[in-house]
This record gives sequence, C-alpha cells and structure tokens, in this order.
Amino acid sequence: MGIAYPASGTCSPSRFGVMSAMATALISLQPVASQAETLFVDATASSNLSFEHFNGMSGELYFPEMMGGGVALFDYDQDGDLDVYLVQGQMLGGKPVSEATFAPRYPLPLTDRLYRNDLEDGQLRFTDVTEDAGLRAEGYGMGVAAADYDNDGDVDLYVTNYGSNQLWRNSGDGRFEEVTGQAGVDDARWSVSATWVDYDRDGWLDLYVGNYVDYSFTNPKPCRSSTSARDYCSPLVYEPQVDSLFRNRGDGSFEDVSETSGIRKAYGGALGVVAADFDGDRWPDIYVANDGVANQLWINHGGDRFSDEAVMAGVGVNMDGSPEASMGVDAADFDGDGDEDLFMTHLARETNTLFVNDGKGWFEDRTVAMGLANPSFAFTGFGTAWFDYDNDGWLDLLVANGAVTRIEEQLMAREPYPLRQPNQLFRNRGDGRYREVTAESGPALAVSLVSRGAAFGDLDLDGDSDVIIASNAGPAQLLLNTAGDSSGWVGLRLLTVGGTRDAYGARVVLEGERPLWRRSRADGSYASSNDPRVLIGLGERAADKVSVRVIWPDGSEETFPSLAVGRYHALEQSSDR
Repeated sequence: MGIAYPASGTCSPSRFGVMSAMATALISLQPVASQAETLFVDATASSNLSFEHFNGMSGELYFPEMMGGGVALFDYDQDGDLDVYLVQGQMLGGKPVSEATFAPRYPLPLTDRLYRNDLEDGQLRFTDVTEDAGLRAEGYGMGVAAADYDNDGDVDLYVTNYGSNQLWRNSGDGRFEEVTGQAGVDDARWSVSATWVDYDRDGWLDLYVGNYVDYSFTNPKPCRSSTSARDYCSPLVYEPQVDSLFRNRGDGSFEDVSETSGIRKAYGGALGVVAADFDGDRWPDIYVANDGVANQLWINHGGDRFSDEAVMAGVGVNMDGSPEASMGVDAADFDGDGDEDLFMTHLARETNTLFVNDGKGWFEDRTVAMGLANPSFAFTGFGTAWFDYDNDGWLDLLVANGAVTRIEEQLMAREPYPLRQPNQLFRNRGDGRYREVTAESGPALAVSLVSRGAAFGDLDLDGDSDVIIASNAGPAQLLLNTAGDSSGWVGLRLLTVGGTRDAYGARVVLEGERPLWRRSRADGSYASSNDPRVLIGLGERAADKVSVRVIWPDGSEETFPSLAVGRYHALEQSSDR
C-alpha cells in the first residue's frame, strides 16, 4: 500500500520522463470506443452468487478493515467444475454488534462462505453449502490457499486471518474438518497470502505463509492524509513481520522450518506470494511482494535452504531503486521465451511493475516499455493475473483496483466508504507491448468497487478464463468471459503420480514456431487461489490435435502427443520416471 502521497506529488523523470500536472490528470481518462465489445458479462446475480463482504468498519479507521478479502476457485466435491470460497470479515476492536446490523445483507453466523457450482448445460448456478460442509470460519478473514496437502484426492483450504489461521481438511464426503492444531500450521500473526509448494520435491505440498505488520487495537496510531484529515495508516507506521515456512511430513502434520531454511532472516510485510522456478534449475523458488519495503526472492538451494536474492536479481525494488507498495503478484512466461516473468500491483502514483526474466533469474524492470506505467499511475491495484482472456496465445493482464486512502471526491460526496476505483484489463498485443482495453470491454468492467482479491478459472467449462473479484465492504463480482470461445484451445489438468492431486509447479510447453509455456499454479494474485488447470489458447493455429511436453515438479520430463483441441485432458505423471 505504501504512503499516501499528496495530489501534487511528482514522479521520477527516469521512469516516466517529465510529466506535467495536466498530463498527470489525464492518466485516469480512458479512451471511449464507439461501440464497446462485451468481453466479460457480470453473471453474479444470474448465477446466484450472493455474497456481501463485511469489514467491520465503525468509524475508527482500523487498519485491517480495508485489507480483506480473498477468494478461491477449487473443485471441493470432485465433480469436475469449480466451486467458490469467499473470505468474510468480522467486527473489529471489540465493537458490539446486533443482529439488525447484518440482516438481510449478511447471513448469520458471520463466516466465510462456500458455494457449490451446480453447472448444467453451460448455465452457472451456485448454492451456498457452508453449513452443510461444516465450515465455521469465524476469524477476521484475509485470504485463502487451496491444495490437496494430504494427497487423498480432495482439495483442502488454508485460511489466513488477522489473528490465528485455519487449516480445513476436506473429508471427501462434502464436509471439512478444522485440523490447524494437530497439523501444526497455525500462525497468530496477521497473515494475508499463502502458497502451497513442494519446495523439497518429496511429493508432499509444503506451506509458505506471508505475514504482514504488527498491528494492535490496544495501541492504534493516528494517521492523516495530505489534507490533514484522518485517514488509514501506511504500513510503514508499523513493524513488519517475518514469514513462515512449514514442511509437510506426509503424515498430516507439518514441521516449522522457518529458521533452518533461512526464511526468518528477512522481515517484510508480505501481501502477495507466488512460487515458481525463476532461475531455471528446476527447484521451486518463492517470490514475496512486500508492502512499502524491498521484496524478497527466495532462491531454493536444492530443497534444503533459501537465500534472498531479490536485490541482486533486480526484483527487490523498481528501476529507480525505490521499494513499492506491492500488493498483488503473478509469475508467468508472458513473452514466450521459456522463463517465468513477474508482474505486481502497487499504490496509486507508483504504477504497477513488470519484471522481465533473462532465463537465469536476472530481471529488468520493463514497465514503461511495455506500456503499463501510465495507465496504472492513478490506481491502486490488488488482485491480478496473467491470463489469455481471448485465447490468442498471448497472456493478458487484469488488475483489481481499490484505494487504501480516502478519495477526496467520494469523501466530499459523503460516501460511507470512499475507496472505490474501477478495475483494468490490458491486452497483450504480441509485439512487446500492452494496451488497456477496459473502456472497450463492456459495462461489467466499468463497475467501481473497492476490489481486493481476484481468482481466475474456467467456471462454465467453455475453454476460457472467467474471474471472480472479491470486494472489500461490497459484493463479490463474477465476470464471465465471452471473448475466449472464438479461438481454439486445449485444457490440461496436470496430476502427480497416481493421479492423486494437481501437480503444482509443473510446466507445460506447446512447441511450435512460437512456443507457448504455461504453469500449473493456484497461487499469485492477492490473498486468493486460482484454478490450477492449464488453459492454452491456440490463436491462429489451425489444428485438431496438439502435442505438449511437461516438466514435472521433480524435474523429469514427459511428452503427451495427439491431444484433441477444444476439451480438457487429465495428464498423469508416469511412475517409472
């Protein structure tokens, strides 16, 4: 989030060149198309996804109230379609509540909610099954990370909170059991994002938990905006926290290896976390987006220890040498050269940042050259992902925006929560640059909310990526993709030996004149969990069948020939490799 800068603030000439006050004001303006395409439609109401986030605000401007919440897309009942888990808040600071405060917008008890996808004939319909599933997540929720940690074929949930976290084990019969204590993965610090990653390549998913700052209601700090009015605080007012790493023992329990692995050597204030092999040695590394201080790139040394190489690698700070707010993050090969690049979202007046990987884990800030600096200058970004919304083979970007300091115009209009901002969509032009297409995409993206988490996946199984955006103190929004089904595609679910669970971290390449690299992952974005299936848009490639090469998490490779396009395939790692 970073510090709230005054409206008359300046920007660095080395990053943008000289920018006049008039040019700064024009950044927020969008080009108006003569006839908008409908790239996404808002299917929230028609699909019965009725969720309203409650942040507990009482006028005290408590720091945690404007940070949640996240969303997960995962198949909890193994019926082949994606279900939705949305994180909920609570009252803060011991403030009393009455039942009249909530009804009818917030069903009681106030908990996270699980919605079952009852997809039929291509029509989405969600059913709230929270109580039936035995879920009673009543903490002050921040985020969620989904994965099958016990290799039993059912996807489990790790929920991060302001306060103690929770691990919910999926019993496989439609119900969940809270096993945090016996598993040994609680963290009482303020946690936001987490990722499941098999860092030691032993076949069991380990857990990295990103912790934020040391905030307490017993010692709140008064903070003010550039106009001297009361406002939300910067994270730099508080002490940053250290993160946690838990190694999966394979028996349902975890060992805290935060100290021995080297993770505890650095403080941060983590908001976004993503795991990928950044240096090409086939061991998964971990990138942490910290708020207002240098980010961390934890390079994996053979599954035994980690060292923070962010500053040397060029991803600790931006091209001007300045740390940024760093809320959301994603890693993917957007330029088709076979390595994992990085994109992260930041505070208004900082711009979002794109780091290009040279293939060996050395990065260059190419935000300006890619056309992503100016369009993001006026916005504060949170959830994000690289995804190919039009299936043309090039990875596009969506950014979920929402301010963290009160917007003067909305405050003057007496809005109760003056942090609203529209979201943004950027199309990869395929020539090394991005173009913002928000204004050309239809009314669904024009909605202005306080957006936070965003999760990406094919909800209606039509071969393109949809999005669910979680709003703080507002409704969840389902953006149904209507653009991707015009191009060819192939979908892949990459499974470990025996087909027990998704092979997080597995990389797949569709060879050709322009190779298409993708990775199975659920992490990234902000406090959210994505569909781990891989969708490859074929663009202009005319083919009935394609062949792909998979690099499994243990470093072995396997080729799968003659896969029919226009459908999903389950690819299982061979046991003899």
